[in-house]
Amino acid sequence: MYYSHFGLKDPPFKITPNTEVFFTGSNRGAVLDALIYAITNGEGIVKVVGEVGSGKTMLCRMLQTMLPEQVESIYLANPSVAPEDVLHAIAFELQLKLPKNADRLKVMQALQTHLLKRHEAGKQVVIFVEEAQGMPLATLEEIRLLSNLETKHDKLLQIVLFGQPELDENLNQSNIRQLRERITHSFNLAPLQSNEIGEYLIFRLRAAGYFGPHLFTPAAIKKLSNAAQGLVRRVNILADKSLLAAFADNVYQVTPKHVQAAIADSEFGIEQSKIAAKHHKFIMWASLLALGLMLGFLASNWQQKQPVAAVKPLEIKPEVKADNTADAAPTVKTTPAPAQVPPAVAAPVVSTQNEDILSHRLAVTQSWLANQPPSTVSIQLLGANSDAQLKADLERLGQQIELDNIYVYRTKVKDQPFLTVLYGGYANRFDAMQALHKLPAEIQKNRPQLRTIAGVLQETK
Repeated sequence: MYYSHFGLKDPPFKITPNTEVFFTGSNRGAVLDALIYAITNGEGIVKVVGEVGSGKTMLCRMLQTMLPEQVESIYLANPSVAPEDVLHAIAFELQLKLPKNADRLKVMQALQTHLLKRHEAGKQVVIFVEEAQGMPLATLEEIRLLSNLETKHDKLLQIVLFGQPELDENLNQSNIRQLRERITHSFNLAPLQSNEIGEYLIFRLRAAGYFGPHLFTPAAIKKLSNAAQGLVRRVNILADKSLLAAFADNVYQVTPKHVQAAIADSEFGIEQSKIAAKHHKFIMWASLLALGLMLGFLASNWQQKQPVAAVKPLEIKPEVKADNTADAAPTVKTTPAPAQVPPAVAAPVVSTQNEDILSHRLAVTQSWLANQPPSTVSIQLLGANSDAQLKADLERLGQQIELDNIYVYRTKVKDQPFLTVLYGGYANRFDAMQALHKLPAEIQKNRPQLRTIAGVLQETK
């Protein structure tokens, strides 16, 4: 929309990870080089920690493209996988053919045999585990056992854990100390500093085809930096909306006014405004308390200097206004987004039909789970952290596969509500795998995984 206005060929601030615009500033390039070294030298388990939106997924994608050809990588993205299912999930990613109803021991033997063959062929295998902070500790321990697969000189499997700071908290628990002791390298993705954000913005603009002077004024960069708190995803969101606001004003440089409009239009901007309001209210009451203490101290001194008979207790009464405005939080003024901003920024309207689909599938699933044997195997298609998102997903899935075989249940990931979608119920993993391969190609792109009902029930406790 605003691309031609600023002389851009491509969207400069898409939040989808694109390895062609990997920013090596801050410590990103150094962490990437260190990860490549650790993996190619067989350093066992490696950990990468960063806040939400700090660029962990981009780093993981970049790592996959930069590793030497002899290194094969697999990707485990489901944080809620149960301990008894994780080995099967890894075997599926490695495309291993397992016998029907293969138990844990047989899966482990198949994994070891496969990894030994890859080692003999001069290959290394690395597994990337995303959102590791959301995995049950028992699942992390199950993954840790895979690090025991080794020859006399080399590890057969390298493991890289990507997670939020809560991962460190989980690893500090005593019952997971064996995994913590196996971690040979730990890396932290620090937030971008204000000067680094300016470099990042112009880097992305240049990559999108821009050749002029910096589009963001120094004051705009500072304001954007304070709001984004150094998180790359937030920087991208605010930068995109700021450019849109400048385009609506028909100007060719982004000023603090445009950044403020972007902040006001962002969820985290609203959250920060609430925090700022609470902070200002706290400062106001603290100031009133300090003033009251000072007046009390002065009154006490004055009282001691007067004759006893002449002393009258000093009574301090706070002024109370009839309209209760003294209790109101100070108003935080924000500049509204320009009226010319296209309505595409608005959230999509979800039909009530979708609400009926979700409610119905939740009710059906509750009864279905209660009547399934624990050994039943289902196919996990996808997950979502909001009802609105899942309603849209269900409408799309209903056009590709039969809705009666779709099941939805609620759980929590990192203490946040989460919805998981299953498809079908099968007597064994072989039958489930056959059904998985028959799913439409668009659904298979999401890398569906096999789940046992026992694992699902344990997750919903």
